[in-house]
Amino acid sequence: MYLSREDFQSIRELVNRKTGLFFDEKKTYFVINRLSKRMEEIGCDNVKDYIRILGYDLEEFSNFIDSLTINETYFFRDYPQLRMFAEEILPLVCEQKRKKYNKTLRIWSAGCSTGEEPYTIAIILLEMIENLYSWRVEILGTDINRKALKMCRKAIYNERSLKDVPLEYREKYFIPSQEQDQYKYKIKDEIKKYVRFEYLNLNDGLRLQRIKNVDFIFCRNVLIYFDSNSCKEIISSFYTSLNKGGYIFLGSSESMSRISAAFKLVRFNNGLAYMKE
Repeated sequence: MYLSREDFQSIRELVNRKTGLFFDEKKTYFVINRLSKRMEEIGCDNVKDYIRILGYDLEEFSNFIDSLTINETYFFRDYPQLRMFAEEILPLVCEQKRKKYNKTLRIWSAGCSTGEEPYTIAIILLEMIENLYSWRVEILGTDINRKALKMCRKAIYNERSLKDVPLEYREKYFIPSQEQDQYKYKIKDEIKKYVRFEYLNLNDGLRLQRIKNVDFIFCRNVLIYFDSNSCKEIISSFYTSLNKGGYIFLGSSESMSRISAAFKLVRFNNGLAYMKE
């Protein structure tokens, strides 16, 4: 399939304007691949016609964005950072809350993809906080990919997603089953009850303003898909959403210093984290 530079720029600008996502010219082949599949799916054989469809057909635009934002993820991804969260930061924040007689925890997984991250966080809470049932806990997972959100709610995963899950946790928090010579693993209800999922476009500033009183934000390997201005706006919204003393976690290839000076960089034994003072 041939995609002219003009048409690529038209698609890129449309996607960027509506979602904040930015695809540079290195991603041209990737965009062409996803574009051709969507055009074939709806029976459109002209790129300019398809671009016009994206401009007015909200459902097709959503389907196209879904095709562009399917990301690989798995349970306990970036284990050193999660260890820092579990063993150093979480106990610190929980102790501060206990002193104030505040036993609420709100955690936001922004760009949660197919749900492995928020469910991992729920497992960590159950392992690290004694009598978690006595706390008021909400883990919010948000994503722009509607198909991924359906997978989140089904909470059924394959062996690849569980490749880094310790055997003890597999037996404790997952229900195994076999489907067509493939092993699948379903999250147990005791984990699912702590997590809820919502559709969210991180470029929608008004929607982001509604998420408040958050203790921890995980936005790992997400900002790399946004342009500089969008990143600054998103991080500014995250700052507003966080409680004082709350933390934000980015991906290993992402740096807050390029985006915002509002957060304090805190060094722990197992890594670095950004805190709202």
